[in-house]
Amino acid sequence: MSWLMSTIYDRFMASSEVGCREAWRADLLSGIGGEVLEIGAGTGINLHHYPRAVSKLVLSEPDVHMRKKLTARLEREGPRHAEVSSAGVDALPYAEASFDIVVSTLVLCSVPDVGAALGEIKRVLRPGGKLVFLEHVAAEDRPDRLRWQTRVEPVWKRIAGNCHLSRRTGAAIRTAGFEIESEVRESMRKSLPIVRASIRGVARKPERL
Repeated sequence: MSWLMSTIYDRFMASSEVGCREAWRADLLSGIGGEVLEIGAGTGINLHHYPRAVSKLVLSEPDVHMRKKLTARLEREGPRHAEVSSAGVDALPYAEASFDIVVSTLVLCSVPDVGAALGEIKRVLRPGGKLVFLEHVAAEDRPDRLRWQTRVEPVWKRIAGNCHLSRRTGAAIRTAGFEIESEVRESMRKSLPIVRASIRGVARKPERL
């Protein structure tokens, strides 16, 4: 399934990228800078959105098949100061306070333990550092759709890389101790109905814990 996902991923996501996500990614990443870690970088779809203000870019992708496509895209498109890592977000091999920004786009739905993942993200961020996120979530404002998400989720996780349809990721970010700077809830146009509910925004690690 890992090989299949890496093979079809960009084509499967293309309609919704054109419909909304490409613009969302551009907006989220346009103002960032400094030393940046992107978790679950996949095939590298965010690469051309990173601004010149980013001085260091680490692209972590634990899946070997996704990482192969990511490396190929990086070689074609750059930037030259970027590097690829095989690290998973559950155990990031970086010291505390190593990064100014962590980027997560369509990743936290599939990690085994979202609380532990957010704990690792918070650990490697510097005080005042930011988590930039774009995630599909539970359709809390659409009870009928949420029921379908819950029904389909056990099978969906098996065929879609442990992707959870009904995660309340916004609440998890708050529970992990982040301060929400901005958050937008919006339907991801041209996506399957069960993955349309989404949140995107910026969360800050407090200056003082």
